[in-house]
Amino acid sequence: MQTTLLKSLEHLQSTADEKAVKGIQRGIERECLRITPEGRLAPTTHPIELGKTLTHPHITTDYAEMLLEFITPVATDIQVTLDQLTDIHSYTYRYMGDELMWPLSMPCFVGDEHDIHIARYGSSHSGRMKNLYRRGLTYRYGGGMQIIAGVHFNFSVPQAMWQALAAQDGVEPSADYISTRYFGLIRNYKRVCWVIPYLFGASPAICQSFLKHADSTIELKSLGKGTVYREYGTSLRMSDLGYTNKEQADLQITYNSLEDYVTRLRRAITTPSQRFGKIGVKQQNAQGDTDYFQLNSNILQIENEFYSPIRPKRVAQNGETPTQALERGGVEYIEVRALDVNPFSPVGITAEQIRMLDLLLLYCLLNDSPELDWDAQQVTEKNFNKVVLDGRNPRLTLNDNGYERPISDWLEELFADLQALARFMDQGDDNAYSETVAEHYQMVLNPELTLSGRMLALMRDENLDNSHLGMRLARAYQKELQAPLKYFSEADFATWTQASIAEQEAREQHDQGTSFDAFLDDYFTKAKCTAAECEK
Repeated sequence: MQTTLLKSLEHLQSTADEKAVKGIQRGIERECLRITPEGRLAPTTHPIELGKTLTHPHITTDYAEMLLEFITPVATDIQVTLDQLTDIHSYTYRYMGDELMWPLSMPCFVGDEHDIHIARYGSSHSGRMKNLYRRGLTYRYGGGMQIIAGVHFNFSVPQAMWQALAAQDGVEPSADYISTRYFGLIRNYKRVCWVIPYLFGASPAICQSFLKHADSTIELKSLGKGTVYREYGTSLRMSDLGYTNKEQADLQITYNSLEDYVTRLRRAITTPSQRFGKIGVKQQNAQGDTDYFQLNSNILQIENEFYSPIRPKRVAQNGETPTQALERGGVEYIEVRALDVNPFSPVGITAEQIRMLDLLLLYCLLNDSPELDWDAQQVTEKNFNKVVLDGRNPRLTLNDNGYERPISDWLEELFADLQALARFMDQGDDNAYSETVAEHYQMVLNPELTLSGRMLALMRDENLDNSHLGMRLARAYQKELQAPLKYFSEADFATWTQASIAEQEAREQHDQGTSFDAFLDDYFTKAKCTAAECEK
C-alpha cells in the first residue's frame, strides 16, 4: 500500500460524508457499426426516425454514416447509466429494419473503401464542418481506421470529495486545484493504463479484409477462414493496426499542467504540416464551386484529431474549442478512451467494468503523481503497446522506473491497492466493489480469463472465425434488446427526435446566404486565441 493512498483513504473515511464516496459522476459513449444481415457495412443513411445526428443529445454518428454513437446523460448510479444505454440501443433497433449492430471493436468484412460513407450532418456551416473534418481524416489516414468502434468512459469526482481532498492539502477546492489534481490522475493513468487492455482488451483477432486498410508490420497468425490474430494479443484496436496516429508522436504533448497541455495542443492546430500540405485544402471545380479536401493543412485540423487514451475535458459553450473551455473553467471530467467494445455485453460494457474503472481512476487520483516528461511518457506508452500485443504472455515484462518487471508481479501489487479502495467504496453498502476486484483478480492468476483470452478460446473451441462470432453475437443481442424501455419513456425519445430536427433546420436557415469560407475563417481565428482573448 502506498503511503499517500493510505493517508487519503483514512482522511476520506474520517469525513463521514457519503457524498464524497457515492457521488462519482459517469457517462458512457458507445460506438458500433450498422451492418447488413450478411455482415457487411450498411449502405443506408442514418434512420430519420432517430432524429438528426448533428443535434440529437444521445443518438449520433462518429466518422461514418453507419457508425452509430450512443451517449448517456451524466448519472451517479451505475445501474441507471446501464439502463439508459440499454434503452438507447433498444429504441434505435426499432428503426433499423433487418440491420444489426456489430458487437466487436474491429469492423466486420470491409470491401472497398468507397463502401465507407462519411457521416452527413446537413447543410448548416457546423454540419458541413463536421463532414469536412471527417473527409480530411480520410485523406490523411484512410477511411478504414475511422470505422473502428470503442467505448469512452467519462468520469468526474464529486464536489464533496474535492472539498475533503483540498482540506487534507490545506487549500481551497478551486478550479486550479481541481485541474492540477486531474492532471495528476492523468499522469498516473499513463503509468498504469496498460491494465485496461490487459483486463478489457477484446480485439485479439480481426477480419483479414481489414489489413488492406492498415499500415502495419505486426506479425499475425491465421485463425479460420478470413481471420488473423495475435497469439497473446489483447487489443489490436489500440495497436498500429487500429485507432492510432503515428504522425502525432512529434507533438510531444505531456500532462504536467493544464497550461502546457493547452499550449502544445493549440500549437498543433496552428502549425502547418508538410505532409498534409501535399493533400491541398480546396480547389475550384468545373462548375466554379469550391471543393474542400480538409479543414486546413496543419498538424491537426482541430483539437479532436489528437488521439489519446485519456483526455481532460470540460463541456464547451457555444463557439468554444475544447482548449478554450479548459482555460475558462478548468478540467471538469476525464474521458477514458482505451476501452474496446465488450463482445460479451449487449451494450458493450458491464457494471463490473465500470466499478473497476472507478477504482483504477481513484487509485490514479489519490496516489502521488510526479511529473512525467516526454521520455518517461514514452516508456509508459511502450508498456501499453507491449500489453496490447502480448499482454497474456506469462513471461511478459514491463518497464517500471527503469527496471524490467514481470507483469504478474505488477498486477499483484496493483490489485492489493485496488482491494483497499474497494473496501473503502463498499462502506455502508453491499460488497459490489470488493466482489468485482476478487472476480478480476482471477484474470491476474489466469490471463486466459480476460476478455481477449475468452474471445480467442471461444473461436478456437467452436471453430469460429471473427465474422461468425460477431454475427452470432449480433443476432443474439438484437433479440435481447427487443425489450420494453427501462429508464427513458417513448415521449423522451420523441421529444429528442423532434427537437433535433427543429434545431438543425434552424441552423440551416440561419446560415443561408452566408459564406462557409467566412465561417471557417472566423472559427480558426478564434481557435488561435485564448478563452480570455476571445471574450474581448
